[in-house]
Amino acid sequence: MKFHLLLGVLLCSLQLLGQTRVLTGTVTDASSHEPLRNASITNKINHRGTRSDSLGHFRLTVGEGQVNLVISMVGYTSKNFIPHTDTLTITLSPEVQSLNAVVITDKHGKYRNKDNPAVDLIRKVIANKDSNRPESFDFVTYEQYAKVELSLRDFDRNKLDHKVLRPYSFLFAHPDTLAGGEDTSLLYPVYLEEKLSNNYFQKNPSRTKQVITADKKVDYGDLIDVRGMSDYINTLLADIDIYDNNVILFTNQFLSPISPAAPTYYEFYLGDTIVNKGERLVRLNFQPRNPDDLLFRGMLYITLDGNYAVEKVHLTLSKRINLNFIKDLHIWQEFQKTPNGHYYRISSDASANFSLTSKGKGIHGRKFVSYSNLTTNQPIPDSIFTAKTPEPQSIPRQPASPQPGASPQSGASPLARPDSFWTAHRHEPLTAGESRVYANIDSLRHIKSFVKTKDLINVLVAGYKSAGPFEIGPASTFYSFSPVEGFRLRLGGRSTEKFSRRIWIDGYGAYGFKDQRWKYQGSVAWSFNKLSVFGYPQHYLKASYQQDLKIPGQELAFTQDNSFILSFNRGNNDKWLYNKIARLDYFHELPNHLSYGFGFKYWNQQPAGSIQYIQSKTYGSDTINNIITSQFSAQIRWAPHEKFYQGRVYRIPYPNQYPIIFLQVVAGVKGLFGGNYSYQDVNLNIFKRFYMSTVGYTDMTLTGSYIHGKLPFPLLGIIPANQTYIYQASSYNLMNFLEFVSDHYAGVDLEHHFNGFLFNKVPLLKKLKWREIITAKVLYGGLRAENDPVHDPSLVKFPLIQGQASTFGLGNQPYVEAGFAIGNIFKFLRVDAIKRFTYLDHAGIPKYGIRFQLKFDY
Repeated sequence: MKFHLLLGVLLCSLQLLGQTRVLTGTVTDASSHEPLRNASITNKINHRGTRSDSLGHFRLTVGEGQVNLVISMVGYTSKNFIPHTDTLTITLSPEVQSLNAVVITDKHGKYRNKDNPAVDLIRKVIANKDSNRPESFDFVTYEQYAKVELSLRDFDRNKLDHKVLRPYSFLFAHPDTLAGGEDTSLLYPVYLEEKLSNNYFQKNPSRTKQVITADKKVDYGDLIDVRGMSDYINTLLADIDIYDNNVILFTNQFLSPISPAAPTYYEFYLGDTIVNKGERLVRLNFQPRNPDDLLFRGMLYITLDGNYAVEKVHLTLSKRINLNFIKDLHIWQEFQKTPNGHYYRISSDASANFSLTSKGKGIHGRKFVSYSNLTTNQPIPDSIFTAKTPEPQSIPRQPASPQPGASPQSGASPLARPDSFWTAHRHEPLTAGESRVYANIDSLRHIKSFVKTKDLINVLVAGYKSAGPFEIGPASTFYSFSPVEGFRLRLGGRSTEKFSRRIWIDGYGAYGFKDQRWKYQGSVAWSFNKLSVFGYPQHYLKASYQQDLKIPGQELAFTQDNSFILSFNRGNNDKWLYNKIARLDYFHELPNHLSYGFGFKYWNQQPAGSIQYIQSKTYGSDTINNIITSQFSAQIRWAPHEKFYQGRVYRIPYPNQYPIIFLQVVAGVKGLFGGNYSYQDVNLNIFKRFYMSTVGYTDMTLTGSYIHGKLPFPLLGIIPANQTYIYQASSYNLMNFLEFVSDHYAGVDLEHHFNGFLFNKVPLLKKLKWREIITAKVLYGGLRAENDPVHDPSLVKFPLIQGQASTFGLGNQPYVEAGFAIGNIFKFLRVDAIKRFTYLDHAGIPKYGIRFQLKFDY
């Protein structure tokens, strides 16, 4: 009976699958018989559609019921018919109509805005753009399909004969070609993601919501952060809105050609006038006035029906602009008229070639976004906007199923869908190479040579070597040296998900051959969401104990404590502390990038090197061996729309225009576990990037702290200093370690990147593609008399160097340092020249300095 029931279900399923109708065909030019790329093929019944590829081919799943096809393309007469066969050959006839109203401006004459009909036209577009974007409706609902692809470009297949690469030949068996143009490059897809979502917009009050209904990505296992990779590609090839005044692409801001400021920075020229779907359009060409500026070039197709809307746009970039690694860019967007006369975007197709060198073959990236089922001015229930976004869950990795229609396995993501679902719902069919990439990469993960290569990459990039359920590292900390420890060896490691998805262990042991002391650290964490406590999102309870040496006031960015690179310092570097720290921390990250945490910290610190804790007495002075504190803390961090790549050690953020706010409150309790002091400490940090279009961007960081209580200087706010030769954005680079302490301070750090805006005007410098940067750090603060050992001899004295004071409280004047930097030297090196302006009478401080930083940026 079970067999017959199963057979009945199978036959019923096959019958249902058989009802899914798929149309295939080719679209060509009726005159030249050449294939037409990017022609729109839409079923008017369900509003689903697709586009033709570079060979004019298309594939459209139309489902059950009636089919009424509309085939259209800018510059051609549209066709509308009911297909009676599933294999179609469609020809479109060019339709060009000149209008007497069009005045062609001589492009080679002297350009000016005055009395220029092209400029008059773009100003009408600018004046009407608010009424031509979706936000002009009270309510908008639509379905969105997004596909992102990375492919190796023009890989030399002869190399596959080498025995090392021979096992990977299956990855290159089905190449694709670039869509359109004369580029005959072969593409070998290595990454693919698809996402289907329902999107909602409400004008008043302004609210948006995206509900993802299906999601599928290539999974490389633990080699890369797939979520971070997705965020990175989508950040580079952002889905831009041409109606915005400025658009962000490749982490840079570009001025839109229909921004109010566009006539100042762009030149506009009228082209031919055509008729498309009965609508008169005029082609408006545009280019930067200065070809070296970060601006677009391309063409706009503008409607002449009084709406002055954009019906189609093509964007590209000048080869002369100061942009790294991008060899080519093309963005095509099309818009469709609604019954009420407004236009909405129906597709966006962005592609670019990435290469480290100008002659490199590199990688081809493409992001295709399609929109359908648009509904306007239909009220949306509040429940849609107020529904909670589900928190990311632990998803066991499953091998890709090559069988069409296979169902997602038990334990898979709730957004996983079978192949039959994607076949029916994709707005654009997969190419031959794309259709195999999921199964190919899953097979790749099981090749022994790839597993070994992946292990080597992890060692070189992250510094960790896999060892069964554990990994050893980070390698950068294995060896270091300092004036206190001398030669130091360290070995550490941590557990992986092979050990447990709930319990995570981390630790190391180290030995200094000069001080002849062992150092160590160990922690154990319980993960509430069965995800790594080193990944995202974090939700854990962790207990840890550490006994080690550290420089007071040293803030590290993307560098491990006791890293080899930190062994090289300028000036006197003998102020250290031996620390015994026990912690208990709870931390929780939410999907909206709001995180919070609570903690307890026991801290026993002992002076080392030149630091001594000396307290004045009535008769002489006493040396204090250690200071003990016990404190509770609470913190909250909010980073709206934050995106980052989650490495094995650090998170690498992708910048955007939204602020990052961090607030921490600390309370010390005297007498708890031997704590010597009671105090309260409030810390605030706010970071914000301000994009300034063609003149670059400014990063601003505001910091502030206030400590309440009578405390010795080691427990005050030690201002973060940097004595290495590496530029540290979060530290003061010409300040010595432990030079300033404060119980209240406020600071501002400013860093403006011109992105070559000035250098591009200098003939010799613009060829180097260097980029100019200016920096400034200003810190105001003070030290109350109750915490100043100069006014209260009972406090622990500030340390001295050769009898001279080396630690101070911030006085009436601010600490100020500023600099000028040249970035993008050899595309990765930045050199800062910094000058210190205040407190120049302090002993052993530098007034000037040169710092270096390695940074890859577009």
